Amino acid sequence: MCGIAGCFGVKDLETVSKMLEALPHRGPDDRGMHTFNNIVFGHTRLSIVDVKKGHQPILTNGGRTGIICNGEIYNFKKIRERLAGKYHFTTGSDTEVILHLYQEKGPECVKELDGMFALALFHGDEFMLARDPIGIKPLYYGYVSGSLYFASELGAMSLAGVNEVHEFPAGHYYTPREGFVHYYEIPEIQDHLLSDVEEACEQIRETFIAAVKKRLLADKEIHVGSFCSGGIDSSLVAAIAAEEIPNLHTFVVGMQDKNGKESDDLIASRIAAEHIGSTHHELIFTEDDYYEVLPTVINKLESYDPSLVRCAVPCYFTNKLAADYVTVVLTGEGADELFSGYHYMKNYPMDVQNKEARRCIGTLHNINLQRADRMGMYFSLELRVPFLDVAMVDLAMKIPPELKILQSQNGSKIEKWILRKAFQGTDYLPEDILWRYKVQYTQGAGCESLGEKLAESEISEAEFERIKAENPKATINSREAAYYFKIFRQFHPQDSVLGSIGIWTGFDFAEEREHVQGTMDGGLKHDKCS
Repeated sequence: MCGIAGCFGVKDLETVSKMLEALPHRGPDDRGMHTFNNIVFGHTRLSIVDVKKGHQPILTNGGRTGIICNGEIYNFKKIRERLAGKYHFTTGSDTEVILHLYQEKGPECVKELDGMFALALFHGDEFMLARDPIGIKPLYYGYVSGSLYFASELGAMSLAGVNEVHEFPAGHYYTPREGFVHYYEIPEIQDHLLSDVEEACEQIRETFIAAVKKRLLADKEIHVGSFCSGGIDSSLVAAIAAEEIPNLHTFVVGMQDKNGKESDDLIASRIAAEHIGSTHHELIFTEDDYYEVLPTVINKLESYDPSLVRCAVPCYFTNKLAADYVTVVLTGEGADELFSGYHYMKNYPMDVQNKEARRCIGTLHNINLQRADRMGMYFSLELRVPFLDVAMVDLAMKIPPELKILQSQNGSKIEKWILRKAFQGTDYLPEDILWRYKVQYTQGAGCESLGEKLAESEISEAEFERIKAENPKATINSREAAYYFKIFRQFHPQDSVLGSIGIWTGFDFAEEREHVQGTMDGGLKHDKCS
């Protein structure tokens, strides 16, 4: 995981250097710059693969060809074996493999990359930018007097002085000759193909286990851990990783109420961690802790969207905890989108559910994935998301909605049913965790209403209307959004960034906002026998 910044069309070393200075958290281990003609590349490095020799930019052809990349390529060893007889490799880095693959195939090389990445590459006066299929890794761009600037974060882009910052689209590459090329698209829905429950379960197990295990890639001295909230998503990831990593470090955060009762995630995660044999770590934060970090969260999140900010606070604390023990963390992001895990989806007709799931996958790049990236990178942690392996996305579009949200015999609807069913009887997780009722990150941590409560006390209805009227380029639909926007503007006053900020939709239903307890020790449970 790294930070990248640069420009094409002007030899602006000073600006690119300033942009890198805004990204030290993304790469605390190393920093590099290179110029060729009117091209400037800058890179800050978090060393994970080829720690000793993987300095970037990586150059060849006497410095006339080079690359910078933020991310990980999980199939780089296979590609390298194929290219080794033709190209001279100077590092063991996955990034160098992309450089030589480009020499072999040109921009279309990105279709062969299995991983998460945002990259810039030049070959003489030719160049390209590219972003991974789902948009796991961030990339932004903008223009100044016809010259193209790019960077990993909005804050760095603001230093370039561009009139408007654009988010580089997921699943695209760009060259001056071809423009934007859409090399990956979320598969079309073909949900008649996997209607057999046993076949669907088998394919889910095989595909997901492979997706988790490939994401354990790292040098031996780099420690890999996993979030483990006690929900099925992160707990399942942790359980599979624990097969390969003895005493895997796992992490959870939560709160206690005024009576000392712990939030559900704390209780559930202990059960999951004990079952998988992990070295488990907890952080209990208070209401004061929440309010103290809120401005930092909004600044580093680079968003004021209420749903995103609410989830970013417990995410901040989880990453803070994990950073004391590991460099790479696996997470459960994407499972709700693939397998219809959000409760609001239960209100949709069956023929709409997979359409909504596909839409949600396509919006992750600047909402949930942005949250995971920014909160992890603030603590110099690389977060990896096995549910969003492209093979998992393809598989999810073949599964009927009736298997994702199943109506049980008692009339209740069970979200992510087919995912739960796929791992039933495998002993990866205890039944109480496998069939635990879905709660949002904020609900499980016990902090769902804190931001809204603060905003209601700090922002009047009149001030909300004023802020909304004065900022037509922003999406401000509540007093909570207005309060977060005020904080956001303290750190990001430029209107140029507003068009790149995602707004999380679909969370207006009561199930996604209510205070939830009892998913482990109360009556709010799914029928394990379903």
